[in-house]
Amino acid sequence: MKTLMFYELAPEGLAKVPDHYPAHVARLQEFKARGVLLMAGPYGNPPVGALAVFTDAGAAEAFAAGDPFVLNGIVARTRYEPWDEGLA
Repeated sequence: MKTLMFYELAPEGLAKVPDHYPAHVARLQEFKARGVLLMAGPYGNPPVGALAVFTDAGAAEAFAAGDPFVLNGIVARTRYEPWDEGLA
């Protein structure tokens, strides 16, 4: 079973993205290279949040714990949901 991780942007979060984007992308690439992050990206126009698919809950929680977007107040809320992939 995979884990979906949802980020909800803080009201002032979008304005802070440019300052922390390079470090956030580096973290995404690190977790992707380790094989525990399958895909990720923002949703909404303009973005209101982001969704990522991880191989398990531990990887998702570890990612968020050190993500510059979380640490610097860009993300207001993080939510995790188990996901049974129905079509691969």
